[in-house]
Amino acid sequence: MNKSLILVVEDDTSVRNLITTTLKAHEYRYLTAPNGQSAILEASSHNPDIVLLDLGLPDMDGVEIIKKIRTWSNMPIIVISARSEDTDKIDALDAGADDYLTKPFSVEELLARLRVTQRRLSMMQNVSPAETVVFVNGKLRVDYVAGCAYLNEEELHLTPIEYKLLCLLTRNIGKVLPHTFITQSIWGSSWDNDIASLRVFMATLRKKIEKEPNSPQYIQTHIGVGYRMLKVE
Repeated sequence: MNKSLILVVEDDTSVRNLITTTLKAHEYRYLTAPNGQSAILEASSHNPDIVLLDLGLPDMDGVEIIKKIRTWSNMPIIVISARSEDTDKIDALDAGADDYLTKPFSVEELLARLRVTQRRLSMMQNVSPAETVVFVNGKLRVDYVAGCAYLNEEELHLTPIEYKLLCLLTRNIGKVLPHTFITQSIWGSSWDNDIASLRVFMATLRKKIEKEPNSPQYIQTHIGVGYRMLKVE
């Protein structure tokens, strides 16, 4: 049986029932919360493995919930929202969300996102000390085992997806990675939502590692193709 505990924060009964029915069918354990206050209470009381969070809740905005949870936990938070503008995605990701799924969504895509998140958690928990590798490129340093990245010796506060993107690029420095290769590696799929999310995540990652995001030093965009990590002297 799948022992992961999922907290579903959704005020729309029909959407909440769809998600919980899907989770039950695939042997996930779950908790539900119809508003922000109960979401924070459930998250702090039960410490779920993953949170599925709607942004448009009746008592508070989902971004505020993300910020509150991030004051005491790094539990993965996947936003599921009807808000599809890049600014909404960036606000949620900057607040500390790990992934962003736009409504309407397919059950298959939701399950794929959950599987990717679980694999990432499992990898972080099972890394062997013998695999210690530190990547250095200019003033950027990535400690793969510690799961940390630094710029100018200051730790970067990256979301799990941003960190995974950075690792993928650094492990393939100098190579142009196509959009589909990146989305398959990060989310295990190449849905239209994945390509849109990739653009947003890359923008938020650049804001954190580039001195001038509009004139990137580390991550080069190949329009219509993909991205490449540049070698910095």
